[in-house]
Amino acid sequence: MGRSMASHLLHAGHTVHVYNRTREKAQTLLDAGAHWHESPGAVAAAADVVITMLGFPIDVETCYFSEGGILEKAKQGALLIDMTTSSPLLAQRISVAAAARGLEALDAPVSGGDIGAREARLVIMVGGEAAAFERAKPVLELLGKNIALLGAPGAGQHCKMANQIAVAVGMVAWCEALAYAQKAGLAPAAVHQSISGGAAGSWALTTLAPRALSGDFAPGFYVKHILKDMRIALDSAAELHLDLPGLAIARKLYEQVAERGWEDCGTQALYRLYLAQ
Repeated sequence: MGRSMASHLLHAGHTVHVYNRTREKAQTLLDAGAHWHESPGAVAAAADVVITMLGFPIDVETCYFSEGGILEKAKQGALLIDMTTSSPLLAQRISVAAAARGLEALDAPVSGGDIGAREARLVIMVGGEAAAFERAKPVLELLGKNIALLGAPGAGQHCKMANQIAVAVGMVAWCEALAYAQKAGLAPAAVHQSISGGAAGSWALTTLAPRALSGDFAPGFYVKHILKDMRIALDSAAELHLDLPGLAIARKLYEQVAERGWEDCGTQALYRLYLAQ
């Protein structure tokens, strides 16, 4: 996703500085004019706006707080935007640390997956100060279409957790519906066509269920990443003294998917669990 997002910034005429753990994955950006650096801190030292798009909260913490990292090396007055789906508490820590150094920080996780990133139509959920959000908007508008400031630092991550709760529980719903149809002797594809346009319809039922029914379990969004997001959401819910039994069941099911060696498949691999019964 980050590569697609950076390419939109390049095509808009921005000078883009990049770092990735695997340089080869950034080669198309370098060929298009991006400048390579050997660390996140080196990128931060060169940029007025620093955007991170990473896999896990530990990656975010390392990039921002390590010696020679983003917070230490960023230019005075720089704007830091973390677009990773990560912990609300970590987003708040980054914001506090950034302000203490004369920097601005936003948490801005996204929804829309690899296709949304390629087509610059991501949903971007932002937490932070209003002035920083207004400063970021011209950049974010190159990456997405639905961009909203949800509140104080951490609010973007809380909104993304709400999104992921709906996604994860919704995945269970369509998998169970189509597994039931198959066990009842119906053609799952025919049932899918009948129910996807009605009250049961959803983006996942429309987009991911056909992939699963055709045996296509290639990742758009990885099982290992939805597991990470569910863990963050359940931890955050516990801090809010909120019980989420539906999400707890979804996590248990996806853990079984991962245990079968399918953690690098797309989230539609959940359907395989039902087929195995």
